[in-house]
Amino acid sequence: MADRLTFNHGASALTPRLVGRHERGGRVRRARDLPATWSGTAASGVELSRALARIERPDVGYWAVFAFTALLFFRPQDTLPLLEPFHLPEIAAVTALIAMAVRRANLGLSPVPAPAAVAPLAAFAAAMLASVPFSIWPSGALGLFTDLFLKVVLVFMLLAHSLSSPRLLRKFTWLIVVAMGYIAARGWIDYATGTNLMIGDRLQGGAVPGLMGNPNDLAMNMVVFLPFAAFGALAPGKTLARLFAAGVTLLMLGTILFAKSRGGFLALAVTGTLIVLQAGRLRPGLTAAILVGALTLPVAMPQSYWTRISSIVNAEDDETGSRSARVTLMQDGWNAFLEHPFTGVGAGQFQNYNPPERQELWRETHNVELQVLSELGLVGFGIFVWLLVRSGNTLFVTWNALRPRRRRGGAALADPGFAPHEREWMRAHVAACVAGFAGWLVSAQFGSIGYHWTLYYVVALGVAAHEILVRRMTWSRGGVAHGASPA
Repeated sequence: MADRLTFNHGASALTPRLVGRHERGGRVRRARDLPATWSGTAASGVELSRALARIERPDVGYWAVFAFTALLFFRPQDTLPLLEPFHLPEIAAVTALIAMAVRRANLGLSPVPAPAAVAPLAAFAAAMLASVPFSIWPSGALGLFTDLFLKVVLVFMLLAHSLSSPRLLRKFTWLIVVAMGYIAARGWIDYATGTNLMIGDRLQGGAVPGLMGNPNDLAMNMVVFLPFAAFGALAPGKTLARLFAAGVTLLMLGTILFAKSRGGFLALAVTGTLIVLQAGRLRPGLTAAILVGALTLPVAMPQSYWTRISSIVNAEDDETGSRSARVTLMQDGWNAFLEHPFTGVGAGQFQNYNPPERQELWRETHNVELQVLSELGLVGFGIFVWLLVRSGNTLFVTWNALRPRRRRGGAALADPGFAPHEREWMRAHVAACVAGFAGWLVSAQFGSIGYHWTLYYVVALGVAAHEILVRRMTWSRGGVAHGASPA
């Protein structure tokens, strides 16, 4: 876990109902106040008002959080040690925070972007901080909060603020797709050359450590971000870009299989099903081809892969004993919760909690629910559940609100809030967030990943789409965007 505790390493989040504050100090409009088909009173076409254009243009904060994310995923400071003393991720993040504060002050906005989305995450952070005095190792719990989770919260806010238009959101999503393609390509090379392999020829992220340092984390991240590459290939766009996204999708699929992660396999089954279902809407003619391809790639894997996967249900096929160890760790995690039911043993401290009766020492729970229960107690767990429920609800509400607008007879309506193909791309983007979120939920049953970057990035991408939708809907109804939150 120590490799995840720096500002450069390591990914859980929330989201609200479909709401947006359209005037400074004005009332809040809820989803039920906005009809499913709104005619809009804006000028003809989709030209943005000056106020809306001002909010949606990129600023220094956008490019700074863009740079931070590139450094987080590509990790050039590991390949080029001479960069490490410059603390580039910290510089990028601080620059983005200052730019966000200045811009929001100039626009007369609240200091916190998307407050309804940030609230559950902030409450979870507060629960983590409040548990520090009761931790078995207070300085260790405080270190995890300051070195990792506080930064997760701040970057979440930066993403909610900076990804203020479909164009910016699309560019940022492409950054993640390119990063995943790079990591997956390095994984293919490592697997082919026998480099960075564990027992059983399992690929780990040694070439690009940090977020993906072990096979399970590598597979989890690939599964969670796979839908963005897949929908990049399926959604409307330039042919070359779509072909590139299709290539990245294949690279990511191979990397997931090379990791031989049982949790990754189950998560891929769920995420893949959601991708195929959505693909039928985006590209009906390609659904059969996608299914054939998805079924063909696993068949090419050696028998050792299927032996490991079969150990999910057959303990006799587990040659390493990790299956039985996980069962023992789950019992240890539950016992730790029973011993500290209200405050837990402290964030990140379950692996350091070693009472005499514990059987598996110095290890994590390998289950996110037991991680939070044992480390933050009932209060932290309740907030975490709230956070996840709000996340899923907002993603679904946003996806549903982005349905194509049609008349009763089926004819498409004019869309004053979005340029041609923007609404379709936005809906595909949120569908990718939903599929990634579902993949994370499955992976989280096999990993202690409640405090790390991955989920928060996915949910922040969905929150950004939610806020863009609210702002555009308000503007198209004649509301002036000068008071709308750019988050």
